[in-house]
Amino acid sequence: MAFLLPIASGKGGVGKSVIAANLALALARSGRTVVAVDLDLGASNLHTCLGVRNRQPGLGALVWKAERNLSDLLTETSYERLWLIPGDGLLPGTANLEWAAKRRILRDLARLPADFVILDLGAGSSYNVVDFFLASADGLVVVRPEITSILNAYSFLKTAAFRLLTRCFPDKSPGRVEVLELGRSKTEGKGRSFLDAARELALRFPAEGSVALERLQALRPRAIMNQGLGKGDAELGYRLRDIAKLNLGLDVAFTGYLLDDPALPQSVALRTPLVALDPASPFSRGISAVAARIDGEPRRSLPETDESRPAAPGELASVEAAGGEAALRAQDAILERLIAEAQNRGAEGLLP
Repeated sequence: MAFLLPIASGKGGVGKSVIAANLALALARSGRTVVAVDLDLGASNLHTCLGVRNRQPGLGALVWKAERNLSDLLTETSYERLWLIPGDGLLPGTANLEWAAKRRILRDLARLPADFVILDLGAGSSYNVVDFFLASADGLVVVRPEITSILNAYSFLKTAAFRLLTRCFPDKSPGRVEVLELGRSKTEGKGRSFLDAARELALRFPAEGSVALERLQALRPRAIMNQGLGKGDAELGYRLRDIAKLNLGLDVAFTGYLLDDPALPQSVALRTPLVALDPASPFSRGISAVAARIDGEPRRSLPETDESRPAAPGELASVEAAGGEAALRAQDAILERLIAEAQNRGAEGLLP
């Protein structure tokens, strides 16, 4: 099965689609077969980032049953081993899909003959975006080094955690009612995280609650800081990591740090990924490092919600053992190393 890699952002304008296009190409150039899917269904533009004319049917054709199979939407790009499934921003109804339609799309995406399926999601925290983000335990969230971007990314992760818990309980069940109450209350500053609430739900409603706890503990979102300016950005990265851990119980790991690159706007204007236009640029070298890191990591998926079995004690213990102060200190070192490596790559790119 293909590995689904969703890419999201808490707000627009952080470079999510540009990162998705360049990351897809970097993985393809490393020898992987990649399908880039435009799931920004209200404002599709991934085809522009990859230099593909918007003439082919997209996901809207599948939603409206003009096409029967997702594989029929595969569109060639100019790059070897890289395919595109366009979105359909101009077709009404594609921006607000029913859950059954989303499940069908995700199932068919996982069956595509590819190593990686990159999901370029819409900006913001709508359920359309969040449901596709939860297709993987290791989805990417793109942020910029500014406080509004960090807070919007946190809001996105909070919505994702809430949606994950909600989907584990049947409609109108006592467990669902408690999750909805959790969503209506402010948890920040209360000393009780979403993970604490999930542990309580697992005790009170063992069947669904244990699955909810298992899924929340398995969720390990990763972050990429884009348009970085230097070492001072680390503090903002720590802010996202700390508030997500404190209030949600989520461990957010930074997997990439990309310096602000003046060559990037030109590549967008030329409809050519910067990885192809200038592989030696700081951004291209950084995105290639992200691709190598992702390709070398274990590929995980979230446990299915329709499983009613409680998680085995050993499974939960192994997940919890990965957290704690030691993990936070390790993340400090990782983010600082990513920034130092990005600055070194930028300096090397300026040498004759």
